[in-house]
Amino acid sequence: MKVLITGGAGFIGSNLARHFLRHDPTGEVRILDDLSTGRIENLDGLDVDFVKGSILDYDLLVATTAGVDSVVHLAALGSVPRSIAAPRPTHETNITGTLNVLEAARETGIDHVVVASSSSVYGSNLALPKSEFDWTRPMSPYATSKLATESYAIAYNFSFGLKTLAFRFFNVYGPRQFADHVYAAVIPKFIDAALNDRPLVIHGDGLQSRDFTYVGTVCAALFDAVSRKVTSKDPVNLAFGTNTPLIELIQAIESTLGVPARVQHVETRAGDVRASRSDGIRMRELFPTVGPTALGVGLRETAAWFTQSRS
Repeated sequence: MKVLITGGAGFIGSNLARHFLRHDPTGEVRILDDLSTGRIENLDGLDVDFVKGSILDYDLLVATTAGVDSVVHLAALGSVPRSIAAPRPTHETNITGTLNVLEAARETGIDHVVVASSSSVYGSNLALPKSEFDWTRPMSPYATSKLATESYAIAYNFSFGLKTLAFRFFNVYGPRQFADHVYAAVIPKFIDAALNDRPLVIHGDGLQSRDFTYVGTVCAALFDAVSRKVTSKDPVNLAFGTNTPLIELIQAIESTLGVPARVQHVETRAGDVRASRSDGIRMRELFPTVGPTALGVGLRETAAWFTQSRS
């Protein structure tokens, strides 16, 4: 099995490359990444075909796509705050870049593309838990770009017969998710702050909740999707229905690290969703062999990586 992972030097992509090579030792993994947010050291020790470049470079993208069995499209500019600070780069990378990936697949005869969307597309919809058939109302340019990502993928299924699958990721966390930049996700930020005796900054009252999903579970789902060439004319929530408030997350991190945490509350941020939780129904239907990872287990694996990376 030959797979192209766009954004493969990033957090999820590098974990996915490891997962593919571990579960399909005779397979081939090709990675396209411009290293704007990914890191080449994430690929240390991996036997992959690495191409440095952008999904906005269409000619390079076509050349890199040719000959693979499936494309897993993870390349994106993440972060709601980043998109609010600079909407245009988010639009260009996440929307135009996705169109390029789909066109490159169509031009080179690749019949299967998996794309990464986000739970942020639900936005101001307060219904819990979230079903893929609930209405969406993005609250940020990032969320809008992810709705466009999945919409383009599904449209190419209807329009051109391209086998596509759009996963809506829900707050993915785990090893190789760095905390040393302004747009870091909440779990690495909290773990890093606790390990370095800095306050854990909460935007709001701490009762906002998330359906945290361990990266190992995400990789298992992506591998299964590519192995069986799963396709869907509707998006799929890649989550299993947990609902963890941030104050409970902090308690779990304290227990995992064995250190007390200092909490600092600040103002809420524009574009932040109050609560996020999937009903998990379609995920279980389409991927019955993939199960959730308990938060405590995932936090231990993540904390172990942080501790090791500091030594």
